[in-house]
Amino acid sequence: MNNTFKTCVAPLFVPATRLDRFERAAESGADAIIIDFEDAVAAGEKVVARDQLTKASLPGGVILFRVNAVATPWFKDDVGAVTKLGQQGVLLPKVESVDDVNAVRNINPNAEILAIIETAKGLANARAIAASGPLRLVFGSLDYCVDLGCAHERDALLAARSELVLASRLAGIAPPIDGVTAQIGDDAVVKNDAAYAAALGFSGKLCIHLTQIASVKLAFAPSATEITWAERILAGSHAGVAVVDGMMVDAPVRLRAQAILARAAKI
Repeated sequence: MNNTFKTCVAPLFVPATRLDRFERAAESGADAIIIDFEDAVAAGEKVVARDQLTKASLPGGVILFRVNAVATPWFKDDVGAVTKLGQQGVLLPKVESVDDVNAVRNINPNAEILAIIETAKGLANARAIAASGPLRLVFGSLDYCVDLGCAHERDALLAARSELVLASRLAGIAPPIDGVTAQIGDDAVVKNDAAYAAALGFSGKLCIHLTQIASVKLAFAPSATEITWAERILAGSHAGVAVVDGMMVDAPVRLRAQAILARAAKI
């Protein structure tokens, strides 16, 4: 998986039927746009939307395609269309097993896969999915709540979110991307949700509106205070134990400081 997909922080959904929005989305500040064949397109429009897209002029920048799930009648043609367009980024919904991921690879071995975990079965198999090859996990929190019958609240979803972070780390892949905030028009809510996800170990969040992008990026970027702290920590000795501003500094503290500065450089 290339570095662009590994470091994607604020990808933006665009319906596959809205070709007129592609350019604006690509210029919105999102570090990727997700052309959505799945939830954003009604069943009766999916084939027409896919055919129109294969003839369209795509914008520059990073493009992902949310295809329909493996169990649907549109899946194979969706992935085939993405491949014909010369694109590799596939956002795969309803991933529940390694077989689902391999279904994409069987059509396009070079696909850049982002696997959406949004069911109990998918979460139970998240570690195996994460370890199956180059990919990145994404939390489909809204559908996950429907599957489990639980509330879309932090306490109810903490175990699931933590498991996706742990599964990614154990597999040695990039940290996962958090699901959407359905509320539009309240920057504080989006930023708070993104900051919460970042604190748990996520490294990005799906966006459904242009206005969410800046808030998401800001939440995942280290604060000025964190950057200043990290610079002070690393300005001292790089070995043994030291004291900086009354705080003991050893190897783990230095590693945290290095991670903060690395995040700052990416965003």
